[in-house]
Amino acid sequence: MNPHQAPASCPAASPRPSFARRELPIHKVLVIDDEENIRQVLSELLAMRGFSISEAPDGPSGLREFERVRPHAVLLDHRMPGMDGFETLKGLKGIDPAVPVIFLTAHADVQAAVEAIKSGAHDFITKPADMESLAVLIRKAVEKLELEREVVRLRSAVDASLEAALGRGEAIRRVTGQLVRVASSDFSVVIQGETGTGKSMVAGLIHRMSRRKDGPFVRVDMGAIPEPLIESELFGTEKGAFTGAERARGGYFEAASGGTLFIDELENTSAALQAKLLGAVEGRQVCRVGSSRPVPVDVRILAASNKDLGALVKEGKFREDLYFRLNEFTVTLPPLRERAEDISFFAGRFLADACEELKRPALSVSGPAMDALLNHPWPGNVRELKNVMRRAALLAAGNEVLPSHLDLGAGDRSGRAPGGIMPLKEVSSHAAREAERAAIRDALKLSSGNKTRTAAVLKVDYKTLLTKIRAYNLD
Repeated sequence: MNPHQAPASCPAASPRPSFARRELPIHKVLVIDDEENIRQVLSELLAMRGFSISEAPDGPSGLREFERVRPHAVLLDHRMPGMDGFETLKGLKGIDPAVPVIFLTAHADVQAAVEAIKSGAHDFITKPADMESLAVLIRKAVEKLELEREVVRLRSAVDASLEAALGRGEAIRRVTGQLVRVASSDFSVVIQGETGTGKSMVAGLIHRMSRRKDGPFVRVDMGAIPEPLIESELFGTEKGAFTGAERARGGYFEAASGGTLFIDELENTSAALQAKLLGAVEGRQVCRVGSSRPVPVDVRILAASNKDLGALVKEGKFREDLYFRLNEFTVTLPPLRERAEDISFFAGRFLADACEELKRPALSVSGPAMDALLNHPWPGNVRELKNVMRRAALLAAGNEVLPSHLDLGAGDRSGRAPGGIMPLKEVSSHAAREAERAAIRDALKLSSGNKTRTAAVLKVDYKTLLTKIRAYNLD
């Protein structure tokens, strides 16, 4: 650089007090230039604009100063003796590839500056530099860097949160990647997976990561509502619509407006209700039972099913148009038996949680007990594993969980007499459970999965039936 050609704002014009903007954050800038008077001018004028400045006269000392100071941005002269700007840029990027480097170059070297940008420089400015433009360029470059770092930090926090909730195995990592992408959209999502795989948890995670996170999250379990009441629960009722409707009341759709409506056990909906759901989802409005006046609703729909809805469509058991309207994106949760890495992860986590809950010293899982956990088929998936580990924490007498502390259902041989014979009391209990399970399973088949009719057939109340269905993993 020509030592007699100072930056345009270099003349002894009085600095304006407005340059010292104390409300702005102090950003550190490293100036690397072989001309001392240029470094001094840049340092003084940038300091007046609120920057903290350090200097270096050449490439090698610039790299050392960069390591020491760790600046937010670098101003780098193109032409320097020895290590030139390109070599210095390469060294800076080797230390921290994210920090923005702004090339200072003469008009005749613009093509070289363009090449520098291709090599990783953030931007370039020609000499003599306009200080206001340079200050704005530095601030924007630093703000962009800080934003990118914040995005990385938040993504790491989200990844850690998703891992804690869903596991860390390869199969589930593919799912968490999908969740991060779809959560930021307003897509309707169908969440599929076996009972106990965490569909409700995934729905909650999607809501909390979405732009609707400050709105309501409303969950409706289609299998828990008697069929005659489903329509009024979803869409609301007008006063006098039926006996007992003493006042107007909004339903789940209205309650979720501005947020997310999570419809669990979507497969438990009749053809008539599916038609009304389609109208509500497409028209973004509902009509309360007993009224023809539409009520606008703004909801994002998340729906969960234990069954493959696509297969139900092919079988004629689910409306194709509703399926395609809700299935803008599908998340399929793999069963726990296919995620060996997550079995050990969740076993340790649930055991630690249970010990804290019971206020007892920490326990470890013995090798034989872990073998039993890894070999179990887990029909109830993560929910079943959590229950097993909570019971183990309660039963363990020493400092570790043994196979005898694990209640793994029909496949568990712990507590049996030599030769694999169960104690008589356990035989009776096991036989009663299996008989009850078979009776409920057969009644569900006879009623084509309709839980209201199943409860009537078995002569039990609806809530008792639901409790037993979940306990026996018959969803």
